[in-house]
Amino acid sequence: MPKRLRLTRRPNIAMSEDGFRKLRTLSKEAGLDEGEFLSFLFESWGSVINEEKFIARIRLFNSEIDERKR
Repeated sequence: MPKRLRLTRRPNIAMSEDGFRKLRTLSKEAGLDEGEFLSFLFESWGSVINEEKFIARIRLFNSEIDERKR
């Protein structure tokens, strides 16, 4: 029997407009709401990302973060 999806945590998050638009698009394509999609993404993290590319992208993002905040 599959584990029941219980969305018990409701974090208050801030995200960019571009990030939120992408979240909405991806969740709609998957047939999920935003919370369900984020749960799927984080529960399946190891199988849905390329770790080497992720590390490179997060380093790039961190190097540009101060400029992006302006």
